[in-house]
Amino acid sequence: MQIVRWMTVGAAALALAGCGSKTETTSTDTTTTTTTANTDAGMMANGMDMAPAPTASAGQTFANAAASNDAFEIASSKLAESQAESAAVKKFAASMIKAHTESTAKLKTAAGAAAPAITPDPTLTAEQQQTLDSLKPLKGADFDKAYAGAQVDAHEKTLAALKVSSADANVPASLRDFATKLSPTVAAHLNMAKGLKP
Repeated sequence: MQIVRWMTVGAAALALAGCGSKTETTSTDTTTTTTTANTDAGMMANGMDMAPAPTASAGQTFANAAASNDAFEIASSKLAESQAESAAVKKFAASMIKAHTESTAKLKTAAGAAAPAITPDPTLTAEQQQTLDSLKPLKGADFDKAYAGAQVDAHEKTLAALKVSSADANVPASLRDFATKLSPTVAAHLNMAKGLKP
């Protein structure tokens, strides 16, 4: 009877020891995991273990700006075909649609020649969209005046961007060449747009 009692006590002690061991291991594992998770979270919060948010390259930024400028010129000039009153404005608008359609094709070729290749995004900027939206309800002389002003502004900004990008060593050579060759055309368009203003 005494032997059975000691065996029972011994078995209970082993069982308790085993439970204690498991608890310790679990506790240690949990602590280690928690510490690791906290360390990772801390590193992420400090930006040490995170890849930085991707930023567009100078080439991509320029290609997107050029594409959105072309898209704005085409969209606003298509409005002019139906809403302008002045024959001069309509003629200018037709030349802008043609010129900026050609510019878009040249841009795609230049962007495709970059290494790695770049795909221009023609999405209008918020400012371009706002200008386009402000032109939509206008007709006749009111449209002519607003369109002429928008064309001067858009071409001034485009010309400035082309000059900067053509000299930026971070922009791929094919896009720098595109910017350099396009600058005189944009300058001519700017002068034509200025001539439209009443």
